[in-house]
Amino acid sequence: MSNKRGMIARSALPHGRGSRLFALLFLPFLLLGACGEPAPEPSPFPEPQRPVAPIVSSRYLNEDARDSIGEFEAVMRLAEIRPGMSIADIGAGEGYYTVRLSPMVGRDGRVLAEDIVPATIQELGERVQRERLDNVALKLGQANDPQLPDASFDRILMIHMYHEIARPSEFLWHLHDDLTRDGSVIVVDADRPTDRHGTPPRLLVCEFNAVGYELTRFDRLPDTETYFAAFKRHGPKPEPSEIRTCPA
Repeated sequence: MSNKRGMIARSALPHGRGSRLFALLFLPFLLLGACGEPAPEPSPFPEPQRPVAPIVSSRYLNEDARDSIGEFEAVMRLAEIRPGMSIADIGAGEGYYTVRLSPMVGRDGRVLAEDIVPATIQELGERVQRERLDNVALKLGQANDPQLPDASFDRILMIHMYHEIARPSEFLWHLHDDLTRDGSVIVVDADRPTDRHGTPPRLLVCEFNAVGYELTRFDRLPDTETYFAAFKRHGPKPEPSEIRTCPA
C-alpha cells in the first residue's frame, strides 16, 4: 500500500515499541505548534446547508450490543469484503470494525484505521499492538480530508460518522482519488436529520452525486432506522467551484 501521504505501517513496528508509533504520529503537530499555526485559507468548497452533528464520543454503542444485532456481519456481507482486500475504516473510534476486519482480510489484506482525534488514535494504537494485528495501520486525518494514499482502497468504510463531517463535499472530493478502479465507499448511518446524528438517504445520495459518485446499493439493516449505502465513482471529479450544494 502506498505511503504517499505519510500512512504509518503498523507491520513495520516491532511489538512493544508503541512509543515510537505515537512519536511519529504527533511529531508534525509538535513542530507546527513550535512554529505557530498558519491562518486558514478560505475553502473553495461550498458551505453545506445542513447542520453538522458534534463528535460526542468515539463509541457508537458498546461492542456487545453491536454484536448482538449482527451489525458487523450484515455490513461485511453487503460490502462483499474478501480476503486480500485493502480497507480504510474512517472515523475508526475505538476500533470495533478495525479489529474485526483484520482477520477477515487476512495476511494479504490491509486495514487502515483513521480518526481525527489524537487521543482516540493513541488508544486504538495500543489496542492494535495488544491484539497483534500486524495488517493494521493507523492514520491521524483532518476534519475535511482523511489524508489517505491515492488508488489504494477496495472499500472505504464510513460507519455512523458521515453526519459529523463539516464539509461533506470537500471530504468526498478528497476520497475520490483514494479508491481502486472498482472500489466503493460504504456508508452506514441512521435515517434521521444530521443534527440528530443521522443522515437522510436522499441528502446522502445528493451529496455523493454532486462530487462524482453514484449509488450502487441501498439496504436497510436489521435495526430499521439504520441503512447501508454503497457508492462508486461515476465520471470525472468536478472542480470545487462546480459542486452544487444539496438542501437539507
